[in-house]
Amino acid sequence: MTDQVTSEALLDIYHRLMTRYGSQDWWPAEEPFEVMVGAILTQSAAWTNVEKAIARLKSAGALSPEALRRLSLTKLAGLIHSCGYYNAKARKLKSLVQWLGDQYDDDLDRLFARDIESLRQQLLVVYGIGEETADSVILYAAGKPVFVIDAYTRRIITRLGLAPAHNTYEAYQTLFLDNLPRDVGLFNEYHALLVRLGKELCRREPLCSQCCLQQTCQHRAILQAGTFSRQQQ
Repeated sequence: MTDQVTSEALLDIYHRLMTRYGSQDWWPAEEPFEVMVGAILTQSAAWTNVEKAIARLKSAGALSPEALRRLSLTKLAGLIHSCGYYNAKARKLKSLVQWLGDQYDDDLDRLFARDIESLRQQLLVVYGIGEETADSVILYAAGKPVFVIDAYTRRIITRLGLAPAHNTYEAYQTLFLDNLPRDVGLFNEYHALLVRLGKELCRREPLCSQCCLQQTCQHRAILQAGTFSRQQQ
């Protein structure tokens, strides 16, 4: 598939999803540090449970780097209990705020002034921050154009027949970066729309008949061909 065809296919997917679902207004947070906290809490967790944890942190007056540093691990784990893996996530949050204090004196503007690659490398040295979490921070908190790759995106792109040759985070990200305008708003909405589709319809057992992408979906075509073949036997 040529770059032009891939670009047109990716833009067609975006427009179909936007027509179906509309703007997702993601990430739902009041300020950048809340996005950073949410990016860690949402690891292997439903967003509704993350919202409960963030609400408890706010009620406790603990949604700032300084306040989180003052909390004990036990107290912090209790506040974020709803999002699962709370002991591990408490350690991750502690690592994040310790790093922010030591390296940037809690100044997010100074951190986010870095270029994308430098910012990404900085974030990846923090315990508990992997590629997806780092890119979520870069896109949604720093407002820089990087495409976030998650399990939903991999599943959908693979089923549509657009998967890159190598099954790596970098390869999937490059697919989007090389074939779409590098625009923060576009990347923000596109990722959010893919997450919504993945949660609602493109599940492990997909609900293809309800999907707005079914006409161009390779997986849907394979399923239909298999059904037709069984009917002819």
